[in-house]
Amino acid sequence: MSGDDAGQASPVPRAQTPALFTGPRWFIPSALLHELDPDAGRPGRRPRRTARDWVVDFACFFVAVLLGAVAIEALSRNPQVPDGLAVVDQVMGALACAAVWLRRRWPLGLAVALTPVSFVSDTAGGAGVIALFTLAVHRPFRYVAWVGGVNAALVPLFYWLRPDVDMPYLVSVVFAVLLTVAIVGWGMFVRAKRQLMLSLRDRARRAETEARLRAEQAQRLAREAIAREMHDVLAHRLTLLSVHAGALEFRPDAPPAETARAAGVIRESAHEALQDLREIIGVLRAGEPDDAGRPQPTLAALDTLVTESRAAGMKVLLRHHVTDPGAVPSSVGRTAYRIAQECLTNARKHAPGTEVTLSVTGAPGDGLTVSVRNPPPEGEVPPVPGSGQGLIGLMERATLAGGRLEHGPTPDGGFEVRAWLPWS
Repeated sequence: MSGDDAGQASPVPRAQTPALFTGPRWFIPSALLHELDPDAGRPGRRPRRTARDWVVDFACFFVAVLLGAVAIEALSRNPQVPDGLAVVDQVMGALACAAVWLRRRWPLGLAVALTPVSFVSDTAGGAGVIALFTLAVHRPFRYVAWVGGVNAALVPLFYWLRPDVDMPYLVSVVFAVLLTVAIVGWGMFVRAKRQLMLSLRDRARRAETEARLRAEQAQRLAREAIAREMHDVLAHRLTLLSVHAGALEFRPDAPPAETARAAGVIRESAHEALQDLREIIGVLRAGEPDDAGRPQPTLAALDTLVTESRAAGMKVLLRHHVTDPGAVPSSVGRTAYRIAQECLTNARKHAPGTEVTLSVTGAPGDGLTVSVRNPPPEGEVPPVPGSGQGLIGLMERATLAGGRLEHGPTPDGGFEVRAWLPWS
């Protein structure tokens, strides 16, 4: 069975294909085994015959010889066949039987060559039957239809030129045509079974590959979520550290109480950042979220966030107009908190010294709206590396929550981020 005709399903690339066939190989046809496990064959060479192939080939050769022997006996009892023609018939039959061993390599060529040989030689009939069966097993129907049709069409002419001495002409023709159809049908049935096996194997390969891709995609999405969480949490903590450290650097003559307070905020922020980082690394090592960690922030934690920002020297105006804040779903509240946290972090970096207005409004059924706005900074602000990545993450976070997020400059030269989150 050739590689290009054994089955209709396209194989999965070898680099992504796991071990395909691990069972006993001796009773599987070599061509089918080559399709089930291409890596087991010899590159650039024909697949080696299995034990089953040798048994089947010997059986086919024996059947061809047996039918040839029966034909020789019929020739000896047919007075219309001269002795010289009988000898030529037997020589051609012997060569046809020997050619049966080539049926796996050239199934189409052998069937085409034995069609005229079987027409002029009775003893080659068995080999012609074997060649037709092999063609039906190894090649598509269009080849079988042509060769089988020619064989069936030659049957009436064959028995008209060389009638059978034991059967009437009509019976001989009908029997030969039915035998040709049966041989072709049997071969096509064997081919269909092999194609079914290959399609099932290909379906199993695709299912395994898709499952592996889904697992990799889920792992990638989980890592992206962890990365977004790391950015939101650590960026906030580190900007607080930067603000307080800058205050200590530029005010070395500050009162001891103020210096101690700033140092305490730095120490607490560093401790919180390390704890957040430790939890995130723990999740990466475990491969799954840790539900036993600290509770995730919700909408109620906005007051604490604003207090921390004010302690870092920011001017933050909080406008909280939410109907029944306790009824806000935890996922929506957590998303709103992260949006506000990232916006305050960006305002500290890109518009230091300005007054930031944080507005949170909403009601059940109308959704939750988070708006963060700041005026243009006074003076020139040096560019910050990696600018824009946080906003991209916020847009993805809002989209995943079923909402939307818009951002851009305001008419007065400031900047505004506005997000809407569903709250049913």
